[in-house]
Amino acid sequence: MKGQASVRRDWADLVELTKPGIIRMCLLMTAGGLWLAPGSARGATWAAALIGSALAVGSANAFNMVWEREGDLLMRRTRNRPVATGRLSVKVASGFAGLLGAISMLVLGLGTNLLTAGLALFALVSYTLVYTPLKRITPLALVIGAVPGAVPPLLGWTAATGSLDLPGIVLFGILLVWQMPHFLAIALFRKQDYADAGIRCVPVVRGEQVAKIQAIAWALLLIPMSMALTPLGVTGNLYMVVALVLGLGFLAWTVAGLGRANTGKWARQVFMLSLVYLPALTLALVADLLVDQRPQSVEQPASVETEPAGAGS
Repeated sequence: MKGQASVRRDWADLVELTKPGIIRMCLLMTAGGLWLAPGSARGATWAAALIGSALAVGSANAFNMVWEREGDLLMRRTRNRPVATGRLSVKVASGFAGLLGAISMLVLGLGTNLLTAGLALFALVSYTLVYTPLKRITPLALVIGAVPGAVPPLLGWTAATGSLDLPGIVLFGILLVWQMPHFLAIALFRKQDYADAGIRCVPVVRGEQVAKIQAIAWALLLIPMSMALTPLGVTGNLYMVVALVLGLGFLAWTVAGLGRANTGKWARQVFMLSLVYLPALTLALVADLLVDQRPQSVEQPASVETEPAGAGS
C-alpha cells in the first residue's frame, strides 16, 4: 500500500499533466464567451461549460505530455515532467488523459449542447493528433495549433446560444491571432531548447528576424480583429478604445524588437506583455457590458447556424 506522501506525489503529478496555468487562461476565455453571448445563460450552463472546457483542455495537455515525453527530456523547461521522468507511466498518463476527455464530452454534451461538445472534441483531437506531431515537421504547426487553442471563447458562446454566430467567431479569431506573437516570443527566447528537442519552430527553421517580422504582422492584425466586436453591435465605445490602446501598445513593443540586439530579453518582454494583454481585453469586455455602452436596439447578430446544431463540425 502506498504511503500518504506517495499518494500526494502521484496526485500532484496527475495535476501537473493538465498544465493548470493553461487551463486557467482558457477558462477566462470561455467565461468571456459566456458573458458576451446574448441572453442570460443559466448557472448550470455556466458550470457545465467551464467544467467541461477545463477537462477538455486538461485532457489535451496530458496527451501532449505523453506524445512529447522523449523530446521533453531534451529541454531544460520540460525535462522534469511526470511522464518524461517516468514518475508516471505512459499507460497511467494516457488513461488519465482519456478519462478527462470522455468526462468533458459528457459534461458538455449533457450540460450545454452537442455543438459545444463537438467543438471541444475537434479541439482535443486536432491538438493531440495533428498539431503535436507536426511540431517536429514544419513551423506551420504554430498556425495549425492556434486553431484548437482558440476554441475556448467559442465554447462559451455556443454553450450560451447553441449556434455559431459571427461575434463568437470573432472571439475565436482574437484568441487565434493573439497566440501567434505570444508563441513566437516563447520560441525566440527558448530557441536553443526547441532546437535541441527537434521542434521546427520559426526561429529555428527561418531565423530570428523572420520570427520578429511575423510577430509584428500578427500584432498588427490583432488590432482590427479585437475591435471588430464593436461594429457588430456587441460592444460599445469603452471596449473599442481599450482594445485600440492595448493593440497599439502591443504592436509598438513588437516593432521595437527589430532594432534590439538582445532578442531573448525583448522576447520575454513581449511574452509578459501578451499575458497582460489578454486578461485586460477580457476585463474591458466585462466593463463595457456592465456600464451598458452598447446601443439599446441591437439586432441579433447574423448566425452561421440559427438552430442548435446536433453535432460539432
